[in-house]
Amino acid sequence: MRVIRFAALVTAAGLLFVTGCEKKKDTADISVKGSMELKYAEQFSVDYCEDGCSVVDIDGAKYLIVPEDVSVPDDTSGMTVIKQPVENIYVAATSSMDLFDSIGGLERVTMTSTNADSWSLPVIRDAVSSGDIEYIGKYSSPDYETLVAEKCGLALESTMIYHTPKVKEQIESFGIPVMVERSSYEPHPLGRMEWVKLYGLILGDYEASEKLFSEKTKAFEELSVDDIPENERKTAAFFYVTSNGYFNIRKPADYVAKMIDLAGGKYVFKAADLNVDDNALSTMNIQTETFYELAHDADILIYNSTIDGEIDSIDQLVAKSSTLADFKAVKEGNVWCTGQNMFQQTTGAADMICDLNSIFTDKADSAELTYLHRLK
Repeated sequence: MRVIRFAALVTAAGLLFVTGCEKKKDTADISVKGSMELKYAEQFSVDYCEDGCSVVDIDGAKYLIVPEDVSVPDDTSGMTVIKQPVENIYVAATSSMDLFDSIGGLERVTMTSTNADSWSLPVIRDAVSSGDIEYIGKYSSPDYETLVAEKCGLALESTMIYHTPKVKEQIESFGIPVMVERSSYEPHPLGRMEWVKLYGLILGDYEASEKLFSEKTKAFEELSVDDIPENERKTAAFFYVTSNGYFNIRKPADYVAKMIDLAGGKYVFKAADLNVDDNALSTMNIQTETFYELAHDADILIYNSTIDGEIDSIDQLVAKSSTLADFKAVKEGNVWCTGQNMFQQTTGAADMICDLNSIFTDKADSAELTYLHRLK
């Protein structure tokens, strides 16, 4: 049986927060009885303790989740303590909002760093517009007074917060626990969605999150893409045309490219052809000539509508760049467009892969697609 050793707990503003800077020489051993089962996620782990607490590890940062009826351990070590019930959550990690909503936890979220106009998810947009979820400024300059006045029980940040570390420090100085999620770093597309299990655990309803994840991934796990020979896989380009006339594509290592592969297709852009750098950006702009050279003969074109809106016809697409009229997929009418909620609806990853599979296996016209529609 493993044990986790803790030391040094401090309190502030009635909330529990571990600074990690003060440590006692004596430590207490807390026994671990098991761990959360994860199928795809690799960026977090959860150990269950004998006393009912849970220890979350996200890229080396430790969080201790303490149930409502359990006392906080006397000794901790370098951990952020999250005491349940967790109320008045501030979500600055956009991709997490849909996960809270999917398990009925949206009523626990009362603050966000994304304004109403920037939400493509109707439920979230309406909640922010009505004030049920209050927009308190960008992640880099939140309204600290509101965070304190609302007695924020948890600030959920993306790794963007590391660009403004003083903001994180300021929030923590009020005794508000800050958790930095890393779902965008998941190598498997469904790993992003599996973070719903962590949020279910935090909300005290892990069973609901586990059930939702199982239901969402069932259809994907029943796909038989391994039966499709490599030389028979249809090629696809995923892109949009920028206002400056460039073609914006997802990098070959991006999760969209991986979804295409998992769906039984083949992403047409390769790292060797693009001289891709190692920066953290998931997209890149390429010139028309390069896009033509690499995607002219692609079996399928998929237009990313999340930036400048959905389109319904091939004529609308060609109007963005006349060069596209000469593409194989355009001539054959095999051009598709995404819905605008594709990226914010984190729970839709498995459905998106199934949509793509329907296209690659010529079943799209008889299937009910969720995130894609064919351009007329």
